[in-house]
Amino acid sequence: MTVQIVEIAGQKMAMLPVADYQKLLDAAEDKADILAAMIAEQRRAEGEEYLPAEMLDRIMDGESALRLWRKYRGMTMDQLGPLCGVSRAFLSMLERGKRDASQKTWRALANALNVSIDDLFPFE
Repeated sequence: MTVQIVEIAGQKMAMLPVADYQKLLDAAEDKADILAAMIAEQRRAEGEEYLPAEMLDRIMDGESALRLWRKYRGMTMDQLGPLCGVSRAFLSMLERGKRDASQKTWRALANALNVSIDDLFPFE
């Protein structure tokens, strides 16, 4: 690696070829990726749940996170509704985005599905 030290306006600066600069950026990014993978593995070992990529893709494509989590947990609307104090019809409207619910109801849904309330609102 070739580096030239120059002083501009009283401040020392290192100048290097763009290819060398890119190698440094790539190395820093690789290090950050390795650290992120290590942290993710530690969280997984501690029991954090990971979603299948297909489910995440569907949520990102705009499908109802509530509906996908309910199905992922193997629950019907008739099973989930009573756990949260809502009717099947109301739950259906929530999943289709036709109604909104109180924070208390959303919290009850998240608790019944064993997810964070943020998992039900991934982009808000």
